[in-house]
Amino acid sequence: MSFSKIAVLGLGKVGHLAAELLAEAGFAVTGVDARAVSGCPFPVKTTDLADPDGLNDVLKDQEAVLSCLPYHLNSGVSTVAHGLGIHYFDLTEDVPTTKHIRDLAETAKGVMAPQCGLAPGFVGIVGAHLAQMFEKVRSIRLRVGALPQNPTGLLGYAFNWSPEGVVNEYLNDCEVIEEGVHKTVSAMEWLETIYIDGVKLEAFTTSGGLGTMCETYADHIENLDYKTMRYPGHVQLMNFFFHELLMRENREMAGQILTHAKPPVDEDVVYVHVAAEGWTEGQLRRKEYVRAYYPLEIAGKRRTAIAWTTSASVVAVIEMVRDGLLPAKGFLKQEDIPLLPYLETRTGRYYKTGHRGRGS
Repeated sequence: MSFSKIAVLGLGKVGHLAAELLAEAGFAVTGVDARAVSGCPFPVKTTDLADPDGLNDVLKDQEAVLSCLPYHLNSGVSTVAHGLGIHYFDLTEDVPTTKHIRDLAETAKGVMAPQCGLAPGFVGIVGAHLAQMFEKVRSIRLRVGALPQNPTGLLGYAFNWSPEGVVNEYLNDCEVIEEGVHKTVSAMEWLETIYIDGVKLEAFTTSGGLGTMCETYADHIENLDYKTMRYPGHVQLMNFFFHELLMRENREMAGQILTHAKPPVDEDVVYVHVAAEGWTEGQLRRKEYVRAYYPLEIAGKRRTAIAWTTSASVVAVIEMVRDGLLPAKGFLKQEDIPLLPYLETRTGRYYKTGHRGRGS
């Protein structure tokens, strides 16, 4: 069933841009934040986003909600959305939060769609698309790196993304399928070298990027994993920081130290490297989708690569649900979203124009 009224919770860079893109796509948007936000091309309400009663009040007249909040608030938001019977979307990579949402989805009146960002999210859609090109799939490898274009210092990094999210990705265990076995491995391991457009990068395991793909491809695939890409030398220093200096024992302080040392930059790049291998007509083949996404001008403003790729990913999914191209009820897995219709949505088209690279 089509819908138009949607609330966007959290008006940071990603949330604000997602709200603008939704408005451009024809939705009636209401922004919601814990602080007063002015100058928006859509109405804004202020409420305590951790208070279920306050959330209920701002969402009771809505048909859908997009949460762009820190992951620890999404269990509460999804519970309120479920109680109101409205569609729910978020960007979380947190596994326990997703499990909570999935449990809610069993009795939901609308769609419950977490993990609609870049990873998990867009890369899972691409990975599933490549896998469908084979009669039998051997492996799917997903790699993403959100990086400064012009790195400085030994870390070669800037925190253009949530410090909470990055710390969790670096410390939480990672789901993989290895030689047909679904298991967990430590983060910041399985180091490999990747080149994109002649740029040397390192990739290593981080948590959450696969979403529900291990469950989907269990018993069907030999190898499946997700890794984060960084400039060479990064992971050795982060292992030193978290494990030798014991900063893993205080995640909040770790995030504060890292963002103070490496604040966000405007000139960023998002690297995507997705590869699948399998057999077609008895021959082993490899398909790749490799892109470098750069800042774009959207609605008269220059947007960082990480902001527009993340925002566009979730808005494209919301457009597809509204237009009847995806189920309007129950739990939505990212790998069940078809790539080509996704790229043809008003917002998904940014993924076709904002990159340099190659692929199928």
